[in-house]
Amino acid sequence: MRMPQHSEPTRGQLNKRILSVMIFTFFCYLSVGLPLAVLPGFVHHQLGYSPFIAGLIISLQYFSTLMSRPHSGRLADRFGPKKVVMLGMVLCGLSGGMTVIAGLSASHPISSLLLLALGRLCLGIGESFSSTGATLWGMNLVGSVHTARVISWNGVATYFAMAVGAPFGVALNQWFGISGFAGLITLMGVVGFVLARNKASITLSLSAPHLPFRQVLGLVSPYGVGLALGTLGFGVIATFITLYFSSRGWQGAATTLSLYSLGFVLSRFLFSNMITRFGGLAVSLGCLLTEAVGLFMLWQAETVLWADIGALLTGAGFSLVFPALGVEAVRQVSEQSKGSALGTYSAFLDLALGLTGPVAGLLMNQSGIRSIYLAAAVMVCLGALLVGTLLVRSRRPTVS
Repeated sequence: MRMPQHSEPTRGQLNKRILSVMIFTFFCYLSVGLPLAVLPGFVHHQLGYSPFIAGLIISLQYFSTLMSRPHSGRLADRFGPKKVVMLGMVLCGLSGGMTVIAGLSASHPISSLLLLALGRLCLGIGESFSSTGATLWGMNLVGSVHTARVISWNGVATYFAMAVGAPFGVALNQWFGISGFAGLITLMGVVGFVLARNKASITLSLSAPHLPFRQVLGLVSPYGVGLALGTLGFGVIATFITLYFSSRGWQGAATTLSLYSLGFVLSRFLFSNMITRFGGLAVSLGCLLTEAVGLFMLWQAETVLWADIGALLTGAGFSLVFPALGVEAVRQVSEQSKGSALGTYSAFLDLALGLTGPVAGLLMNQSGIRSIYLAAAVMVCLGALLVGTLLVRSRRPTVS
């Protein structure tokens, strides 16, 4: 199928084209966000397993996504994003169904845990296929000149869905139990599959060769490492904030998650044009420093108010990190390898979230739950240092 012409589309037309495929990213990451704040407590308190096992169950999804990211990008480059998105939606729906059964099997902890693990593996692969395919689909629809806009919107869909999904998952669990949020995940998988199937497919021109994965990894990895270090702040808030509040005897963890989401959304709406104006590296540097301040506040918080402010700042800071560094990463490769670049770049997010669960669980056992917010803040500062170094290097050749 020939690609449609994109001669001088209006802003409204661009946004409509992007939104038509970003719905799949939203469905995907809402499915990821819904269980985040619920499953650790379910595994620890109801099934009776340790915090390490609870963190490991969360992390299985991210390791699954990490392993499948490069394949999702290559498949999207070769066969078109539509087929990849459809398969991703099916896998997301299957994960919800397995989680429903796991909740109903809570009286048999081993069976329930195994079902949860299988569901997390399916969700991980579904995430990589759905999100990578949807982003490449959007880039094909609007043309490479609007890559920054597509990646930026994909970042909004990704982290807004995850941030909203965490408190919404808590609410659904309180009202309906595990089946509440898991049933919604199943429904979104079905609806997403139908919507993707009914959309016209678009394929990339294959006139130029694809870059080998090793070369793509080398070009993208500096930006991916910065993303991974910045992602740790989100990981420790979304996964462990309910246990953190419980350990302090506080109420209102869901509100704190909502404030994280509010900070994310406000930052996106107020500063959405900063990437184009100042460049991805400069914007991500400021964002990482803001995120670090928020995490330090969470570490030192003695009241719920200070924890809320810390979460708000963390969300505001992290909001632009994914699109800002993503724009820089995709610029490193040719048009025919953008899917592979997106998949590889996003894999660093999965790696960070995959490590967050078990590592934070071990640190929490050794040093207490507050220590994980200090550790995350230090890692985010290292990310800012890395991005600052990349920014300095990028400006050297222009001075002559």
